[in-house]
Amino acid sequence: MKIIAVLALVVGISGVAQAGNIGNDVEIQIRTDSGRTLPLYPVTAEHPVRKAYAEAVKGENYSIVVSNRLGRRIGIVVAVDGRNIISGQKSWLRNSERMYILEPYQSGEFNGWRTGSDRVNRFYFTSAADSYAASFRDISAMGVIAVAVYPEVRRYDQPWYGSSQESIRDKSSGSSSPSARAEGKSAGTGYGREEYSPSRQVAFEPESRPVEKIFLKYEWRTTLCRKGIIRCGRTPEPRNRMWDEEGFAPPPGCY
Repeated sequence: MKIIAVLALVVGISGVAQAGNIGNDVEIQIRTDSGRTLPLYPVTAEHPVRKAYAEAVKGENYSIVVSNRLGRRIGIVVAVDGRNIISGQKSWLRNSERMYILEPYQSGEFNGWRTGSDRVNRFYFTSAADSYAASFRDISAMGVIAVAVYPEVRRYDQPWYGSSQESIRDKSSGSSSPSARAEGKSAGTGYGREEYSPSRQVAFEPESRPVEKIFLKYEWRTTLCRKGIIRCGRTPEPRNRMWDEEGFAPPPGCY
């Protein structure tokens, strides 16, 4: 039996589904510290991979909110810009990597790079050159938030949970954001201020394959406009028929 040490966060809140989520076995949202849930723009992809674009907000702190919709425990491997958010190592979304645990129907809010059992350094949108991944000279998955979902291996002594449970999250303090920085061509995630975030290690045996993978590609608004993901063209003002029309009288019956 393969048991690996994983992390469960200890502070509970209730989670409510909002606009801007994606996923089937889990739901994922990106929330900024201003309380805004980023709209997501889905991309057609083969199951079990789900993809969507999101708009990065320059200099804004953000959190990744994951809600478990299954009646069993799951482990989630989360990578930002290709780096595991717990270990900081280059991630391949494998079940041998460090992962967070969600109980049945629980939600977790993950808002930083874990730097200890009781602290994280916050995520914030910045230029690719200023990102945490770039400090390792790793731009192989820049601008991508990736989540792989691994259910726990079933054993006969495990209960099947059929009711809603209390949700869990990172506990963070403070509200100041890093100063806005130059956008640059590509968006990335920085290594922001340190905050308190208690966690504990638990035993967990993940299945060998994920039931779902979700990839969110966050880009600056100008990039999303250029790619045609969102419509950014100006809507022309309506013409005033008694002010703007010019020319001469047409033949009768011409419109």
